[in-house]
Amino acid sequence: MLEVAFRHRFPGLSLDVAFSAPAGITALFGPSGCGKTTTVNAIAGLMRPDQGRILLEGRDLTELPPQARRIGYVFQDARLFPHMTVRANLRYPARWRRGAGRDFDRITEMLGLGHLLGRRPANLSGGERQRVAIGRALLSDPALLVMDEPLAALDAARKSEIMPWLERLRDDTRLPILYVSHAIPEVLRLANTLVLMRQGRVTHAAPLTDVLADPDLAPELGPREAGALISARVVGTESDGMIRAATAGGEILLPAMPAAEGRQLRLRILAHEVILSREAPRGLSALNVLPVRITRMRDGLVQLALGDERMLAQVTPRSAKALDLRPGIACHAIVKSVSVLPS
Repeated sequence: MLEVAFRHRFPGLSLDVAFSAPAGITALFGPSGCGKTTTVNAIAGLMRPDQGRILLEGRDLTELPPQARRIGYVFQDARLFPHMTVRANLRYPARWRRGAGRDFDRITEMLGLGHLLGRRPANLSGGERQRVAIGRALLSDPALLVMDEPLAALDAARKSEIMPWLERLRDDTRLPILYVSHAIPEVLRLANTLVLMRQGRVTHAAPLTDVLADPDLAPELGPREAGALISARVVGTESDGMIRAATAGGEILLPAMPAAEGRQLRLRILAHEVILSREAPRGLSALNVLPVRITRMRDGLVQLALGDERMLAQVTPRSAKALDLRPGIACHAIVKSVSVLPS
């Protein structure tokens, strides 16, 4: 667990940062210039804040130099040594940190680097270089991994190439990982915890699913991004190829995709794609009708309880009045299968 609480004043910007990062990926999200990179630099020891504390697994890092903090840092550009092979780049941390490099075979296998070990960085794709940079950071025996916009310099194809490796890193290690980004699709696919930042301040920090389903926080993410992530488990495949998945509120149907039975999914449902009905609807082309209960309403966004999870629907004032929508009532959420986005 990483625990951060510090303040620092720059000309034109005052940082006031406090949050906790458990195991998994904690995304620092906000517009450019809000203080995300400065925050992770302070945690890594590349700058010293005016006041505050930084604790990692109960160890106070505040007075330690960068090399003593056990933090692996992956920058936007891979920063590999061009004259070294991939193997030598990966082995480099063992030169200066005791215990580094001991999981070489496991990490190279996890990141799919085995066939690249003899190459030099100039002969790698952008995605391959970033995977090597991640491997080198992991082989420094870190207690925390920091990733500062690791996909920002990559084109769409290279981002698609590296994203599954980042998911595997999240799922196969118990490290806390700080992931800086202003790209909401990356955050939705990767993060477990979301820290929202604006003008040098943390405005909210909570599990990603809680933040996305909070109508008060929708303006922070953008009006078209209001929605929610719900968890689902693949339970079968229909004869037409559609996937049946179990959610906290019942089964739903998803478009055909590679998905083995038992696979866990995170499903993105945008608020403007959800229709509400007070009665059980009939004769619709939409295949997914989920029983829900209204928990909160604000500015056209209706928070819905789907079992023990939360989702959002966007309605007009006229629709809210016509349906007499209010907290506490039961209704039905109607979602087209093609509108459910696995993330």
